[in-house]
Amino acid sequence: MAKHVLRFVKSFWPRRRRALSGCIDWARHPRRVRQSFFERCRTDRRAEKMHHRFNDVFWDEESGFYAFALDGTKKPVLSVASNPGHCLWSGIVPPERAARVIARLMRDDMWSGWGIRTLSADHPAYNPFSYQNGAVWPHDNGLIAQGFKRYGHADEAARIAHDVAAAGCFFMLNRMPELYAGLGRSANSFPLQYLGANVPQAWAAGSVLSLLHAMLGLQPDAPHGKLYIDPTLPDWLNDLTVKNLRFGGQIFDIRFWRSNAETEFDVLKGDQDRVMRRRIVA
Repeated sequence: MAKHVLRFVKSFWPRRRRALSGCIDWARHPRRVRQSFFERCRTDRRAEKMHHRFNDVFWDEESGFYAFALDGTKKPVLSVASNPGHCLWSGIVPPERAARVIARLMRDDMWSGWGIRTLSADHPAYNPFSYQNGAVWPHDNGLIAQGFKRYGHADEAARIAHDVAAAGCFFMLNRMPELYAGLGRSANSFPLQYLGANVPQAWAAGSVLSLLHAMLGLQPDAPHGKLYIDPTLPDWLNDLTVKNLRFGGQIFDIRFWRSNAETEFDVLKGDQDRVMRRRIVA
């Protein structure tokens, strides 16, 4: 019976095979499809439970920020660090809390002028030359910028992109180091590379792609063969062309440019119908 269903589907709608892949899978492996469906349901329930528990336990309403950890007695440790920026990136932060988290990360004790520090400058353990206690990690900032964009804060994401990229210009061959000191920026200062930082390093180099991802609002939807975008170029970047972007078995060249306060785009290479504008919604 399954073979007859499969033959019918393939012969009657030859151009709809991708859309009907679920039907084909069901015809071939009905038990596996059922198990996959129920497993997804169980995973969704676990994710929802974790979402609620995380926000109940770690959120601090008074500070408008997430606790860094729980101590031995399960009390929140309210040290201000960059970690909640990763929560924005993951989407676990409820939309009504995102603006407060972003504002806290952009305050002077966290914002060095060259990026967001790993630990607040107001913390007793702060040391701008410490690996975990005050330095700036480019890849950390790349993920945070993507989190900012996810919740609609494109201006703050662009500010991170600008200042982290500016820091990178001070290093040999413009190679982004693993991390650099969290010293505050001034008119006459420059970023200091962390002693012993790996240069080059994969995740530091990848931060550039994360920052670009944030500004362009890239949302690849591989199962449906669509590349959704939500670009917001800042005023310091009027024109940008991305070349050799590989997606869905194709290679794309896409140009982005500012037109007044809006960002326009044009697909120079690749299937134009696969690239569509869609606003990122947390």
